Amino acid sequence: MDITDTKSAHNPIPTNLSPYSDIASANALLFQAKARKGISFEKIAEALGRDEVWVAAAFYGQAKFSVEELRKLGQVLDINSLVLTEHLGKDWWPNRGLGPIPPTDPVIYRLYEGVLVYGHPIKAIIHEKFGDGIMSMIDCKINVDKKPDPKGDRVVLTFDGKFLPYAQW
Repeated sequence: MDITDTKSAHNPIPTNLSPYSDIASANALLFQAKARKGISFEKIAEALGRDEVWVAAAFYGQAKFSVEELRKLGQVLDINSLVLTEHLGKDWWPNRGLGPIPPTDPVIYRLYEGVLVYGHPIKAIIHEKFGDGIMSMIDCKINVDKKPDPKGDRVVLTFDGKFLPYAQW
């Protein structure tokens, strides 16, 4: 059974369209419930004690909720937490990396373009400041902020990743 089928006449998420068609039906159910409740990722994150970007990533199946988080999420979104645990619990694991390369969505493409244009300069500066290594995306916090500006609001993205030096052997 497809768990995204609901008896509710209010179904604001077109689960047959990308990016929702590319995620598991349990994750699509989360988006439907979020829309039905009219709740933000920020409010869900507060209820779970997590960051809003991490919670959004978990909605897309790019991070894994704990069983306790699934219980709380069920309460926040009025979803049976047993259904969430069955589909997203201990036996489910994220398959990270969603969508085509290059991306076609304008917002995601601009982020991709930023890495294409500024990736090598950022890499050079990381090496100058830290040495030979990388910024971890496994141990990384990402924040999205809105900064008012007279010329138009600004998007402020912060990637706060742990530096990992390359091993020598």
